[in-house]
Amino acid sequence: GVGAARAGNLTFMVGGVEQEFNAAKELLTCMGSNVVYCGEVGTGQAAKICNNMLLAIGMIGTAEAMNLGIR
Repeated sequence: GVGAARAGNLTFMVGGVEQEFNAAKELLTCMGSNVVYCGEVGTGQAAKICNNMLLAIGMIGTAEAMNLGIR
């Protein structure tokens, strides 16, 4: 989120040509503490989507538990 961006603690999941990733990695490490090469073009986006889905599942579970507790 915004706090992580301000603190420089973002995670970048990057797909593309490995040689180009290596050239850009130094710049990305200025903005994030985790820079992960995921493979060919599109794999970074796929990893991000999977991560977001996992976070959403956790939030849904938390919301359901709160709802159950309130009832």
